[in-house]
Amino acid sequence: MRILDIREAALPMRSDLRNSVFSFAEMTVSVVAVLTDRVVDGAPVVGYAFNSIGRYACGDTMRARFIPRLLCTPPDDLLDRDGFIDPARAVRSMLVGEKPGGDAARAVPIGTIETALWDAVAKARRVPLAELISQTWRQRPMEARVPCYVGGGWYKPDSKPGDVTDELQRHLDAGYTHMKIKVGGLSLAEDVGRVEEGLKLLGDPQRLSVDANGRFSVEEALDYARALAPFALRWFEEPCHPNDFSASAAVADAYSGALAGGENLFSPHEVWNQVRFGGWRSDRDYLQMDPPQFYGVGTYADLVRDLAAEGWDVSRHFPHGGNQMSLALVAGLGLGGCEAYPGFFGAFGGYADDCEVSDGSMPSPQRPGIGFEGQSRLYALMRGVATGWV
Repeated sequence: MRILDIREAALPMRSDLRNSVFSFAEMTVSVVAVLTDRVVDGAPVVGYAFNSIGRYACGDTMRARFIPRLLCTPPDDLLDRDGFIDPARAVRSMLVGEKPGGDAARAVPIGTIETALWDAVAKARRVPLAELISQTWRQRPMEARVPCYVGGGWYKPDSKPGDVTDELQRHLDAGYTHMKIKVGGLSLAEDVGRVEEGLKLLGDPQRLSVDANGRFSVEEALDYARALAPFALRWFEEPCHPNDFSASAAVADAYSGALAGGENLFSPHEVWNQVRFGGWRSDRDYLQMDPPQFYGVGTYADLVRDLAAEGWDVSRHFPHGGNQMSLALVAGLGLGGCEAYPGFFGAFGGYADDCEVSDGSMPSPQRPGIGFEGQSRLYALMRGVATGWV
C-alpha cells in the first residue's frame, strides 16, 4: 500500500455560536484527503479527516513540513507486516527534525493526517475503523452501541431566558438523555439560573454537565465550584486554563464533584502532567482529549491503554469532538461515551445521516473506514478536496 498524494483545504465552519471565551464566527477547518494506490470496488482508496472543532485550519504547517516528509519517506518504511500503511510509522516520519515540546504546533496537523491514514487503511481492509481499533488494541469486536451526550447550551447573540429549556427539549425529543451547557459567559447568578433551568427539565443532576472552556481565574473557578457543588452535576468541565495545573489542583481540592478536561491538551506528556499535578482523580474525573488534535488515533489509543495501567478505567474517557472520528475510538476502545453536536457547526458537527439516537446511545458505525461517506454534506466537501481522484 502506497501514499500517492496528500491534499489539505481550509474551509469555513459557518457558525455564530459562542462559548465563554470566543465566537466560532471566524473558525476555519482543515480537511485532509490522502490518495493511496489501493483500489476497492473499482475506486481508489482515499482517506479523509478534518482537524475537529475549536482549532483553526492548519494547512500551512502540513504543506511546509509534514506532507513533504511523508511523501519523501521510502514507501516500504511506512508499511506494517501485512503490507498496509502503518500510521504510527507515518507519525515518526513526520516528526523527523522536530524539537521536543511545543506540541500544539504539531499535534493538530500531524494528528489530522494520521487520522486520514487510519481511514484509508480501514477502507483498504474493508472494515469499520472502530472494528480495526478494537482488534488492534483490545483483540475483541467493537462495541455494538455507544453512549452519547450533547455538547450544547451555547450562548447566542440574542440569548434570552428559556433558551436552555428550548434547546434541551429538542435534544430530548431527538433521543438524547444527557446534556452539557456552557457557563462563564454571563454572571455567576445568571449561569446558576441556566443550570436550574436545565435541571428543571432533566430532573436527575447526573444528566447535566457544565463547561467553562478554561474561562476562569482560580478565584472565579472556586466561586463557581462553591455555587455548583450543591447541584451534584455530572461534571464541571475546564474551569481554568488547561495548562494551569496548580489552579486545577486547587479546584479539585475544593470541589468534591467530578471535573473534566483535556480537549486543549496536545500530547501524552501534558495529560500525564494533568493527572499527576492537576489534582485529577481516577475515581471520579473525566479525560476528554480530541483525537485528531492529539497526534491522532494511535497516540490517543496508546494513552488510554497506559492510563488504564495506572488505574484510569476506560469509562473515564469522553473524547471531545462530536464527530465520526471520536465515535470510532469510543466504539473501538469501549470508552465512557462520546459528545454530539446535533444541528451545530454546519457540516462538521454530527454523525451519519442514518444514525438514530435512542435512550442516549447510538449504533456503532458499520461503513468501512471512519464512515464520512454516510454524512452527505461533509462528504461532499471532502470529495471536493479530492477532485480528480474520485
